[in-house]
Amino acid sequence: MSDESRSGASAATEDDFRYRGNRLGLPESGTGSVPGVIRRLVGLALDWGIAAMLVWVAVNLGLIGQELAAAAAAGGDEEALALTNFTALSTLVVFAAMNILLLTLFGTTIGRRIVGVGITATGERSWPWFVSMTVRTVLLCLVIPAVVYDRDTRGLHDRAAGTVASRY
Repeated sequence: MSDESRSGASAATEDDFRYRGNRLGLPESGTGSVPGVIRRLVGLALDWGIAAMLVWVAVNLGLIGQELAAAAAAGGDEEALALTNFTALSTLVVFAAMNILLLTLFGTTIGRRIVGVGITATGERSWPWFVSMTVRTVLLCLVIPAVVYDRDTRGLHDRAAGTVASRY
């Protein structure tokens, strides 16, 4: 094997991955770097908790689900299950709406901001920011695209939207 073909083969097998985000031009640490999975999961859990709290308050104030809450209070497993399903779906809708709105306006959500994570565009898509955030959020709510990720810890939802999570 000649030196040219050997160097070409090694260059093809060589990967330019050194740390999370270097292939996207992001720094290794500090502001603008890709945060770890735990930090992002904590932000996600905080956002979900805020959405659940908003739904709980709305149900208890009688703003939504009045009939279901009254039926569940009167008793019966079916009514209690219906209320549980209603609040779970309502929480998902509030979570999605919160994400789309806050990410579009501020590039972060309340939970992500608390843990120091924002969402930035990578330049892979020429979509308007609102469309990117809507695609990202819908795929995030489907869960599976969010848990399948690459070495840069970009989930399929981020890759589809042309975004990356970055630290503040």
